[in-house]
Amino acid sequence: MTLLKIEHLEVFLGGQHILEDIQLILERGEIVTIVGPNGSGKTTLLKSIIGSLQPTRGHITKASGLSIGYVPQHLHLDATLPMTVSRFMRLPFQRSRLQIEKALNQAGVAGLGKQQMNELSGGQLQRILLARALLESPDLLILDEATQGLDQSGIAAFYRQLEAVRCELGCGVLMVSHELHVVMRTSDRVICLNRTICCEGTPERVSSSPAYLAMFGHHTHDTLALYQHHHSPSPMELPS
Repeated sequence: MTLLKIEHLEVFLGGQHILEDIQLILERGEIVTIVGPNGSGKTTLLKSIIGSLQPTRGHITKASGLSIGYVPQHLHLDATLPMTVSRFMRLPFQRSRLQIEKALNQAGVAGLGKQQMNELSGGQLQRILLARALLESPDLLILDEATQGLDQSGIAAFYRQLEAVRCELGCGVLMVSHELHVVMRTSDRVICLNRTICCEGTPERVSSSPAYLAMFGHHTHDTLALYQHHHSPSPMELPS
């Protein structure tokens, strides 16, 4: 059922439109990926959804009691600051040991609670950020280029874990990504954004659309392996 509905959203910053007439519906259990060039408004859209940025116009309607988990693009930590993974997971709210262990296990990094944050590999750090977003068992998981900086094997492993999380929690997933080949294998729906939504739909449909090909080049179409998820509906829905 519907977790999120965006109607005619606009964001005007610094004397220019960052986003124009955005309309989007996201259902529970589906994975929706936003792609687009740098400066196209992808992160701005996510910030509007999580509430850290106030849209200029439009409406964002969320399902009653909707819980959102957010995985940011970057985490800046002082390399000299001694902090274990467990301590990081308890910020800014106290969490029980069982809650932390469960989230770490869901993110595929069980047993890292005593590890120092500044000793983690790039892939481990992204899994820890995912685990932190899973502490509240979110209905909607939002990721902003969470695999940036990882190598191909690290990217593939992260997306496999994300699929496992989606299956376990039945949550909706909204993510921004630049890994087009992975996006087309792991998404139920793809949205091409460049200030406004240029095209959207299943990976098969989007990869053949003129707007997508103009944005990313005709060479991408023949190299994409397409895959379609199947998922069950949820009792959560938006108020009428």
